Amino acid sequence: VKYMEKITLTQYQNLIKENKKVLIDFYADWCGPCKMLAPVIHEFAEEYQDRIKVVKVNVDEEPELTSQFGITSIPTLVFIVNGSKYFKEVGYRSKDQLVKSLEKMEENE
Repeated sequence: VKYMEKITLTQYQNLIKENKKVLIDFYADWCGPCKMLAPVIHEFAEEYQDRIKVVKVNVDEEPELTSQFGITSIPTLVFIVNGSKYFKEVGYRSKDQLVKSLEKMEENE
């Protein structure tokens, strides 16, 4: 799975086995704030790809994965460390905020 690639439930299970740190961007094509967040996430994913795997989940296409994470609002970012959900953030985030979240994950690894 390349960074920023859309994933399915099946791919998710392999993804958490293969990567220590994962960020999942839950979004929808019709969501305005999701569109605003997309370039920020993309830049973050490219810059930090050696430290965290970033992927996207379309909530309309993956209802099972969406409900597994209890996603009720989008965009929602789910940070996962060693296969277990670490924390989630709802709404728009700046790149600085994403970097702070990554650093917080790394401190608690």
